[in-house]
Amino acid sequence: MTFGSATSAAAPVPEPPASVELSADSAHRLARTLEPAEWSAAGIPLLRNPREVVSDLHTRHRPAPATAVVAVLDPDGRLRASASFSGRTTPTDGWVLRNALLAQLRRIIPHDLRRRTPVRTAVLLYCRAGDARWTQEDGAWMWGLRDACTLHGLRCGAYITLTRDGWHVLGEGRGGRRPNAGASPEAFAGTDPPAPRTGGAASDVLRRAAAR
Repeated sequence: MTFGSATSAAAPVPEPPASVELSADSAHRLARTLEPAEWSAAGIPLLRNPREVVSDLHTRHRPAPATAVVAVLDPDGRLRASASFSGRTTPTDGWVLRNALLAQLRRIIPHDLRRRTPVRTAVLLYCRAGDARWTQEDGAWMWGLRDACTLHGLRCGAYITLTRDGWHVLGEGRGGRRPNAGASPEAFAGTDPPAPRTGGAASDVLRRAAAR
């Protein structure tokens, strides 16, 4: 026995248009992003010496466009560990970027989830094309950084873009012309030899201590 009106019983059920699915997916991606005002209101700790942090990371990792550098600072603001990796995803999704950041953090430094209050801070330097103005991609990175820090027991620190115009700390209004996306580390940092692309001054020591 079939229920329904005579005009609709034999008609096939129409499938949802593809645009509806795409719109829903876009909505989810937009929910995993942070606007500049949200980032500024989140109480992100200020870098004590952003120029020093940027130049150090630039010298160590030599980031090209679409390269992300995640670093962990100790309570005194000194670099403890860092890693660089290709950061481009299509389409940009904060959830995907969060997972990539979390994987790198797990490689380079033990988590601090046993602490009641985080003492170490993770910062992110992202080298990309374009100028220093905020983009949706930046918003996805900021969402990913904040979430990865929560899952690894770290404080969420600064998000820094590196473009052809120089470096810029989003939400702080601080920046400089050097280094930039086209500058060589040697030209900016003298003759210091580049450090490995993964790790930092004490990452190996911290890993051995955590294993005991």
